[in-house]
Amino acid sequence: MCKCTQHQREADVSWTQRVLWLVAIWAGSVIALGVIAGAFRLMMAWAGMSTMS
Repeated sequence: MCKCTQHQREADVSWTQRVLWLVAIWAGSVIALGVIAGAFRLMMAWAGMSTMS
């Protein structure tokens, strides 16, 4: 196997891992924001400030 081919394969794996990490961090932040927003809605409902009319 040519050394350049092995290096290219390692670069592809590295690129794929970076993209997967980016997607995982983005998804985690979206989930965390949803949890925080839900907690705020619960606190508002408990305080009598309902978002429903």
